[in-house]
Amino acid sequence: MAAGIGAAAAELAAARVMARSDALAEISATPGQLTRVYLSAEHVRANQRVGDWMRSLGMTVWQDSVGNICGRYEGLTPDAPALLLGSHLDTVRNAGRYDGMLGVLTALEVVAHLHVQQRRLPVAIEVIGFADEEGTRFGITLLGSKGVTGQWPADWLTRTDADGISVAQALRHVGLDPDRIGEARRAHHEICAYLELHIEQGPCLEAAGLALGVVTAINGARRLNCTFSGEAGHAGTVPMSQRKDALAAAAEWMVAVERLTCESDPHLVATVGRIDSLPGAVNVIPGQVQLSLDVRGPQDGPLAALLATLLQQAQAICARRGLQFASEEFYRINATACDDEIQQRWHSAVMQVQGSSIALPSGAGHDAIAIAQHWPVGMLFVRCDRGISHHPDESVTLSDVASAIRAYCQMVESWGTSA
Repeated sequence: MAAGIGAAAAELAAARVMARSDALAEISATPGQLTRVYLSAEHVRANQRVGDWMRSLGMTVWQDSVGNICGRYEGLTPDAPALLLGSHLDTVRNAGRYDGMLGVLTALEVVAHLHVQQRRLPVAIEVIGFADEEGTRFGITLLGSKGVTGQWPADWLTRTDADGISVAQALRHVGLDPDRIGEARRAHHEICAYLELHIEQGPCLEAAGLALGVVTAINGARRLNCTFSGEAGHAGTVPMSQRKDALAAAAEWMVAVERLTCESDPHLVATVGRIDSLPGAVNVIPGQVQLSLDVRGPQDGPLAALLATLLQQAQAICARRGLQFASEEFYRINATACDDEIQQRWHSAVMQVQGSSIALPSGAGHDAIAIAQHWPVGMLFVRCDRGISHHPDESVTLSDVASAIRAYCQMVESWGTSA
């Protein structure tokens, strides 16, 4: 394993990351909050700021045709394939300052470490600030990373935001040409792998007392609209034994969803997040209940098996109570496995830094989902306070960021000995 960056230098690098996170947080559409959406004036300013930091490290800098900010630190040969590092610079509304940004800024510190030493690797290092991972403005996620992989559907250009502005119009407004979005696509031979550092957005590392964890996979997900149909009736006149109460059936099922999921693979999760009871009157037995079901897991097989069990349980409850159950899937994304070899490289780097290493899946989506369609990917999680994310209270410590930078440098430098 390569020597990496020293502890003292990593502390200084972490301090720069924290200061730059604060600087980027000031680039916001909402005073007193952090909101920075795709193809906004704030997006352009953030790209310019990150581009300036890239240039200070001797990188060649460009903004691609979908709005990603890109910087390249050359390898030993000018045509070397690139090890791609990065994350996203866009945010949700009223966001925290580390989701996405931490991955870009720590990647810059990896380059800074090499630049100070005037060192080149057999591979080039490219850092990318993806333009739109969150999908806040247009309701489409991964626009930046899918631009890099050439996965933009033609109808994306016609999608509109809340003000009726289309993606095509927004591209033109910031000086980009919607007819040239295909130019963002990178050829397969240009990139050898993608690494993404990200806050965990969950409590597992904190519970384990560890700063860093290696991601095994990004969870797949299934989202369904479910309906329990019974019979409305007078709340005072229908005996309990003769009721077809849709809400009581749904409540029984929700408890079963929790129980059955807890009894299954510990990495599987299921959530009923929305519920509507009709007719919704205090003196009427609910005749219909509509609710959502979100099931996620790092492997598609166990995820599908759990979903089938949950739906069978709903049917059984309704059969016993004399009701009807229906469900319709409206969203599906398969699990994305991180590359086995890259996981092992991450584990080795993390072991060097904190003496032990933990493996865990990601319950949230990331740009790595799109990139994994073309190149091997690997992710490193950094502990965040109470697992809070997508919220102004999102927080990391300087010491944890320093540990992350040390592991990141170890990881990238390993390509210098075993590319």
